[in-house]
Amino acid sequence: MNASPEPRSADTSDAPRPPRSRRSLALMLLLTVAGAVLVLWAVGRTWAEGSSGGLTGAHLGATGSEISGLPGALALVGLASAVAVFAVRRAGRLAVGVLVTLAGAGAAVAAAAGAADTSAVDAKAARSAALTAVTARHVTHTAWPWLAVAGGVLLCAAGALTLARGRDWPAMSSKYEAPAGRAAAPRRRESTPSDLWNALDRGEDPTATR
Repeated sequence: MNASPEPRSADTSDAPRPPRSRRSLALMLLLTVAGAVLVLWAVGRTWAEGSSGGLTGAHLGATGSEISGLPGALALVGLASAVAVFAVRRAGRLAVGVLVTLAGAGAAVAAAAGAADTSAVDAKAARSAALTAVTARHVTHTAWPWLAVAGGVLLCAAGALTLARGRDWPAMSSKYEAPAGRAAAPRRRESTPSDLWNALDRGEDPTATR
């Protein structure tokens, strides 16, 4: 009696991923995009307002990017890092998760620090009066910095989710990876004396290059 063939071991790299892992991957992407968009949108809005004082009393305003360029830059870093999660595996996923978490935390802290900052408005007041000692008056702050803080928190959540579930997410298919090298062209069969005689019989020139 012939023994039954042993079952082939399943290739875990090509095995279908459970729906739970795909849902967590989709959630990470959603958190990343939402967090980055919130930060980038908020830094383009006015964070501080005031007046230059004096007779003219010109209205002054400073956007988040004028107060600090750090939140927007870190949001872009977090967004780019999260996209790279498809090209890495295992330890690379952990590195991406740490980077996104740190980028989100840095964006949130920088935005919170800029929520009460008056240096950008004071600098505009000094330029308008051509006096370095002049500061802005009646300075008020908007709620836009706190929206940037919320965006940073979302990026932190995306990074934490990558650390917790990233090892189960699907990676880039092998067909998109760079090939190790092109397959060698098949070697041409060498001509034998009988082939040469047969070519002469057919009226062909056996020395012609094919």
